[in-house]
Amino acid sequence: MTPSATVDRDDTSLSNGRFHLDDPVADARRLLDAARSGDGRSQARLALHRVTPEAVPLEMKDALQTVSREMGFHDWDTFERHVGELDAAARRAGDELDGEQTTVHIRCGDDLRDALPQCGLHGQCLTFADPFCIGPVQRLPRERFIEERARFLAQALTLDAEQTLSRQQREYQELEDAGADERVVLWFEHDSYDQLILAHILDHFGRRWPRVRVELVAADAVPGVARFVGLGQLAPEVLGWLWEQRRPVDEPLLVLGRRAWRAVTADTPDGLDRLSQRITPSLPMLGRALRRHLLELPDEETGLGLSEQLTVQLVAERGPKPAGEIFRDLMLEREPLPYLGDSLFHWMLRPLLSGPAPVLEERGDADLPWAERELSITHHGHAVLSGHNNWLDTHPPRRWVGGVPIDGDRQSWCLNKATGRPQRRPANSR
Repeated sequence: MTPSATVDRDDTSLSNGRFHLDDPVADARRLLDAARSGDGRSQARLALHRVTPEAVPLEMKDALQTVSREMGFHDWDTFERHVGELDAAARRAGDELDGEQTTVHIRCGDDLRDALPQCGLHGQCLTFADPFCIGPVQRLPRERFIEERARFLAQALTLDAEQTLSRQQREYQELEDAGADERVVLWFEHDSYDQLILAHILDHFGRRWPRVRVELVAADAVPGVARFVGLGQLAPEVLGWLWEQRRPVDEPLLVLGRRAWRAVTADTPDGLDRLSQRITPSLPMLGRALRRHLLELPDEETGLGLSEQLTVQLVAERGPKPAGEIFRDLMLEREPLPYLGDSLFHWMLRPLLSGPAPVLEERGDADLPWAERELSITHHGHAVLSGHNNWLDTHPPRRWVGGVPIDGDRQSWCLNKATGRPQRRPANSR
């Protein structure tokens, strides 16, 4: 049951994870009063979670239990303990939590740069944000790799080529320089954007271990948060609580990172498939993210990767509809492991609107921001979704899934519909 659909209160804490006891207690009192006054919906909510026997009148502990369960906790005692831990983290925010050793915090974006000092973490913050979830990620010498990635990002995201290369070179060099005399703390969540970057960083530090002290904050869920998308949504006190949950990066995790990075950069998906089939106990969320990355291989019938397929399906069901609303619906309702930001979504969208036989079309003034232009599906798009046409046969420009090229003019890789495993498909097979 989705908490935001059942808790009659401001859902800020259900997004940022910062709970206060006063509000849930007040919610519980209102819920109990409403149920005693005969409100059927309130009575139904309490009946679902009550802890007292049905033969006796409803009590406050039934309401407390209901509120805590609807916020995603096992029971009221568990919720109370968690609030106590958050309160303790808030009290520690005035301290310098990372002050016992010079510390470098590495994150795949700038979203924690202001929040970390608010929870008592004042070490240097570095950004390493090369989005390996899109574009070519090939095994190349370091300088050529950086140049190829910068060239792709500048073209894909319509960025200044020189500035993009300069930023890429700076971020890679800062990563190279980190850890000489400092503790390195990595802050990452569960999606493929983060986890593929984490795999690269683990591979990097694995070549310097144990000379460098590396620690990891990794989260795929936060207690009570209805829909955890990323660390940037969390209140500073919750980041302080996560700091206490950090773990040292040990040899098994470094080995896993090395294997994952080799799989991502390989020119066939075999290693990625094998690794994504495993639990990856050193870091379970990495295996799930690798599987999500693998699902960007084209479907054998439609030729669409999962992000493309889900987007086209949404437009077919709900269009014409503004692209920004399609993106919102995709992230909130369909995407099993959200990893695309709006700029990456726009990059993914453009090929669907172009070529000799586009599957989507835009409606509206071309001068409008892309997110405000309405999307609708074409006749060819319907044929692709139904499996009567394959997009790879009509849109041959090369795409990439990590180090794997996808090209309609050659024996490209695709995903078998029945097994979900990679296989070759003959070029222009339909």
